[in-house]
Amino acid sequence: MTIASPEICEEKTMLPTEKRWEVAPPIPVEIDQELSQFPRLLRQLLYNRGISTTKAAILFLEGQSPEDGNPLQLKSMPEAVARLRRAISTHEPIAIYGDYDVDGVTATALLVQVLRSLDADVREYIPNRFEEGYGVNKDALSSLHETGVKLVVTVDCGMRSASEANHARSLGLDMIITDHHLPGEDIPQAIAIINPKQMGDTYAYKELAGVGLAYKLAVALLKSFNKPDEEADTYHDLVAIGTVADMALLTGENRTLVRQGLMRLRQAERQGVKSLANVAGIKLDRVNASDLGYTIGPRLNAAGRLESALAAYQLLMTQDVNECGRLAQELDNQNRERQKITREILEAAQSLVFAQDQQPVLLFAYHPEFNPGVVGLAASRLCEIYYRPAIVAQYGVEYTVGSCRSIPELHITQTLDECSDLMERYGGHAAAAGFTIRNEKLPELIERLNLITHQKLDGLDLKPVIFADAELTLSELKPEILEYLDWLQPTGMGNPTPVFTTRNVQIKRQYQVGKEAEHLKLIVTDGRITYDAIAFRQGYLAGQLPQRVDLMFTYELNEYNGRTTLQLNVRDIKAAG
Repeated sequence: MTIASPEICEEKTMLPTEKRWEVAPPIPVEIDQELSQFPRLLRQLLYNRGISTTKAAILFLEGQSPEDGNPLQLKSMPEAVARLRRAISTHEPIAIYGDYDVDGVTATALLVQVLRSLDADVREYIPNRFEEGYGVNKDALSSLHETGVKLVVTVDCGMRSASEANHARSLGLDMIITDHHLPGEDIPQAIAIINPKQMGDTYAYKELAGVGLAYKLAVALLKSFNKPDEEADTYHDLVAIGTVADMALLTGENRTLVRQGLMRLRQAERQGVKSLANVAGIKLDRVNASDLGYTIGPRLNAAGRLESALAAYQLLMTQDVNECGRLAQELDNQNRERQKITREILEAAQSLVFAQDQQPVLLFAYHPEFNPGVVGLAASRLCEIYYRPAIVAQYGVEYTVGSCRSIPELHITQTLDECSDLMERYGGHAAAAGFTIRNEKLPELIERLNLITHQKLDGLDLKPVIFADAELTLSELKPEILEYLDWLQPTGMGNPTPVFTTRNVQIKRQYQVGKEAEHLKLIVTDGRITYDAIAFRQGYLAGQLPQRVDLMFTYELNEYNGRTTLQLNVRDIKAAG
């Protein structure tokens, strides 16, 4: 893709945002005593994650959730199960309507497999991002109705599809909506809505991903057929992949499900995942949440971003070794292409943004040649680099399709709510959202969003904060710390990998590494012990750092060419003091 436009300028005047460092306060004496059976550093790590009692600590370290997790506590679950049972007993055709991201694809695969195990007449429907856009659409519902479908079950979508649900009713189609997105003002009329965020739902844990809710429906359905619990357990791997890839919070029940899913993945029972891990160079017997988020997830997502998500779905459904190998290689190739396109869109978006405003509060870039499947990744990188809400959009023939990423200071979906009258459809979370708008309304949307973001963000010191769990000297970094870190797994959103800071260390060597010299390699010492350190995407600092620095880092094992060493993975660097 070559993007050319007279609007694009080469000058980028806004520098990446400097980060603000914060170190967690020491654990209070009374909580330190309460957790005294655990090692000192582990006590601090537990306290930093909101754990203050021995009972809570044991549950956390064993990967158990304090919530009950009974699926029948979800509002409308009995109605959903009853309708599915009726469809199964009468062999009514059922369609599982999923989103095209990893959360939606894993949820679709999960429910299709469960229903087929119960001898249901079921098929999948995953819309094409480029032809149909996000969410439930009326043409798809009409098409499903024409093929004889009587019941549509949505996964990871549908919560903001009130008009589409009305269209389904007019056709005589029943709908069950399972979705974890925030409800809008108009609640769809459906047989059942499974969403813990809806009004009147008393389910204790509110942060299940779309695949987590599909799993809850599956558990309730299987229990109604008196199936053993172990049958539902076989789908934990899909729950783990979808939950982590969707960046759902790894707290409470999500953390429990992902932990169970990682154990299932390590048994390498699903041929498609095994083949994908092979092409990605991951050892499944040691797979962790980071592998799912940064390696497995992006490859499954690549299909829906560039073409159709059906290849990812098929990979999760088939056990044929040759077919899995072919699909895994196809997804790996698409992921490489996706990375290339993302870099190109990011560079063009930066130029477009700063051509309009050298110090923007909202980063908004659109272009006809932007790939709508990748604009969200470019928006994410813009938001990460400059610590500003970012929107990147593809300007189509009639409609503009945009993807938004935001910072904690601005709830992006609530911001879009204030512009709901302009858009055809939209939805999302606090930090990420998407929308479709008619081209003639785009200038007004940009103007209104700029006004809202200025009102909410002007006067704030917008700097990303890096939190350190503790300050340690290099000499205090002992191999047993890695054992504590392992007990905290799976880590991710809401349960971050522990970060440490160390002060006034000497740089003995600094140089660039990577295919494009994009990474920074350091050798640092505190005078008693020396460590290797890697700073990803910070290669531009090589040769510019002072002799003594402060570091923010994670502590990890590095395996390279058959050799395993301890290293610091540097998050940020500042001159000492």
